[in-house]
Amino acid sequence: MSSRNYTDVIIAGKVYTLGGYESEEYLQKVAGYLNGKNSELRKVDGFLRQTPDYQNVLLQLNVADDYFKAVGQLEELEAQTEAQEKEIYSLKHQLVTAQLRLEEMKRDLDESHRQAVSQEAQEKQLKQGIQDEPEEKQ
Repeated sequence: MSSRNYTDVIIAGKVYTLGGYESEEYLQKVAGYLNGKNSELRKVDGFLRQTPDYQNVLLQLNVADDYFKAVGQLEELEAQTEAQEKEIYSLKHQLVTAQLRLEEMKRDLDESHRQAVSQEAQEKQLKQGIQDEPEEKQ
């Protein structure tokens, strides 16, 4: 397992030391996300008039909202992926069926061609035989 990483981050103007098995860049990214949410909320009228505890709850609710929206998007994408995989499976099945039919038609065509060639040869022999007969009678 990776070693634990520690990094100092600034969240809402205060320095915190975060630790985890994720990279320092990832931990900074998380802190940046929280700072971004905090900045968004500070732009909302009346937010700064709320108590720090209420501000914190609003921040947590916004983060939770983002989380559940992301989970919903993930579920939607997974459903789309599953539907696409089923469609791909169906198309592959149709392709294999079409390829098998094509091969069968090629075999039938080859057989028809062989029969046509054989019939032509027989016709030539018959014509040759008919042409040879009058000569023999003469």
